[in-house]
Amino acid sequence: MTIQSAFQHEEKRLEDVLSHIRIQLRAIGPRYTGDDFTEQMIDLQTEQRRQRLEVSHREPYFGRLDFQEDAKSEPTPLYIGKAGVAHEQTNDLLVIDWRAPVASLFYAFSGGEDPVTYESPDGEIGGTIHLKRNLMVREGKLDRLVDSYVRGQEDESVTDEFLLYRLGESKDNKLRDIVSTIQQEQDRIIRTDKNKAVFIQGVAGSGKTTVALHRLAYLLYQYADRISAERMVIFAPNRMFLDYISGVLPELGVGDIKQTTYTEWAIEQLQKTVRIDDNADSLAYWFEQPRKREEMERSPGRLKGSMLFKQAVDAKLEAVEATLLPQQPFEPIEGMVLTPDTVQSWMLTDESSEPLMRRRTRLVSRLKRWFESEWKSRRMTDSKLKAKANARLNAFSKKIPSFTATQLYASLMDDESVAALLPAEDRTSTKKRMKQGTAAPEDLAPLVYIQLRLFGSDQPTYDHVVIDEAQDYSPFQLESLRLCQRRPSMTVLGDLQQGIHGYAGIHSWIELTALFDLDDSGYFELDRSYRSTMEIIEFANQVLRGMGDGVKPATPVFRSGEPVEVVSCEEMERLRLVKDSIQAWTEDGAYRTIAILGRTAKSCEAIWEHLTAAGLKASLVRSKQEAYGGGLTVVPVYLAKGLEFDAVLIADADAAYYGPDDAKLLYVGCTRALHKLKLLHAGTLTSLIQPQD
Repeated sequence: MTIQSAFQHEEKRLEDVLSHIRIQLRAIGPRYTGDDFTEQMIDLQTEQRRQRLEVSHREPYFGRLDFQEDAKSEPTPLYIGKAGVAHEQTNDLLVIDWRAPVASLFYAFSGGEDPVTYESPDGEIGGTIHLKRNLMVREGKLDRLVDSYVRGQEDESVTDEFLLYRLGESKDNKLRDIVSTIQQEQDRIIRTDKNKAVFIQGVAGSGKTTVALHRLAYLLYQYADRISAERMVIFAPNRMFLDYISGVLPELGVGDIKQTTYTEWAIEQLQKTVRIDDNADSLAYWFEQPRKREEMERSPGRLKGSMLFKQAVDAKLEAVEATLLPQQPFEPIEGMVLTPDTVQSWMLTDESSEPLMRRRTRLVSRLKRWFESEWKSRRMTDSKLKAKANARLNAFSKKIPSFTATQLYASLMDDESVAALLPAEDRTSTKKRMKQGTAAPEDLAPLVYIQLRLFGSDQPTYDHVVIDEAQDYSPFQLESLRLCQRRPSMTVLGDLQQGIHGYAGIHSWIELTALFDLDDSGYFELDRSYRSTMEIIEFANQVLRGMGDGVKPATPVFRSGEPVEVVSCEEMERLRLVKDSIQAWTEDGAYRTIAILGRTAKSCEAIWEHLTAAGLKASLVRSKQEAYGGGLTVVPVYLAKGLEFDAVLIADADAAYYGPDDAKLLYVGCTRALHKLKLLHAGTLTSLIQPQD
């Protein structure tokens, strides 16, 4: 069959499927507006189905796999899409959901005539692949067809053609789903068992964030009867990043998953009893000028986020519990005696797995019930005597102290074990913050951990937790999240090579993986970068030369582009050259998203003002910004992590701005670019960049 005849065949088949989708959409009636709860739930399910059908009408499928099961005489064409679509009368599948077991063949198969298998609910199914076809459908129209495999006609040159075509497209201001181009190594992670803490080390542009989001969609499909979207949570580094990834899950038909930052979540867990200290802005301190690695290692974030500090917190909690109960007998009236051993046994046997302060509350209630029972059994009626007994009961209850998380955390600063870890200045400032009801970012993990150990959480446990940019998390942060699950079910992803928050994050994945038993965890590496051209990736890899983090350098897909430009200029010319470069890129029209990365917030503001005065429409990204609008953007390099742009201009690649310990920061800047990268420097070029030939 020629390409033309195949295209015509697929167009006809596409129109047939679209006609069935339209029939099903027309059959859905108007929304229910009454008060009946059952009808409301039915309407909600119907509305979700309507939304899935509307997505399918725009792009019903993206792939075709002709699979011949063993013992069958002919192959069956299987069309793979974002959502399954069945015939409205026969219920035969017109489109197979990409998460279905058989669809795994589409992602796992890379050619060859050997038999293949997949795991179905009924066991292993074997067979042979006759055709693997990529299809691009946009707004109900077939735009592109690529056969990546035809049995008996091996042609490796077309294997990556469809992938390279998609990678070459321009970016907008939102992260896109990758369901049509999921690679074999990515699919293996997505389909990993639910009851594991999955750690993903992924180089810049390896698709780790989208893999994590697709994993959520897969888990909801595969374990629909055991987990729910409402009991999942995504942790991202900031609100702007959450806005950037916000379109992926709805496009995959998934909603109602909580998306937050660790700071917001922690303050919520602490019931807003603390607020972040405005003077504790670690971003400004750590990034506005180069910092030595030794200084980062001694930072409060590293110390308070360590497992040594957690051990000190655990010891404090154990000491509080051991001394919580009075050692004297309680005698509300003469002859009515409650021994310390009895009180202790009540504390230990009454819901002993409950948090400490909940058990304290339960114990106080039991003391009251004990007294009332004893009073009645003795048939006592003296009201004055009972009033005195109740006063003694209240006094005895007060001897069982009640703590808040901030009170216990402040008192922890006086313990010898903490004095051996933290400098006196930090311990003093911590106690001061607790009195003021404020907290530094590094205080949140121990505070939340103490809160959960004392009071538990008012929220249901999480079915699954996703942590993005996890290289910037401390072990203590992960421990606080572990308390919110019955058993480990996490997707923890990041890149040690982008660990720019070394003052708070980890230096090795072992710091986090060691928190889990081997049977409860899995570790994956994604070292293939799909974002940038070969020239950009090879340039960025050179920036990291000699870092020695034990992480493989990024391997680019075979997508060549323009060479990386490194341009020297005089300081007084810098702003003009930035403007001239952007004007040329803008007039060219090849790039939908352009970023200018500056080393500091102040330098970015100066660039933005210069561009605005020249009539260029640019947006300036500031700390704590909640949305990224696309187009032309000026952003401090330390706020650009997680984003990507068609073209990137690094405005100040000077030795004065990027010292030997800033390799990861410059690497982050370089790897934001998909197609074009240019660096300017005035005076001495940073030693992180090798001289260009």
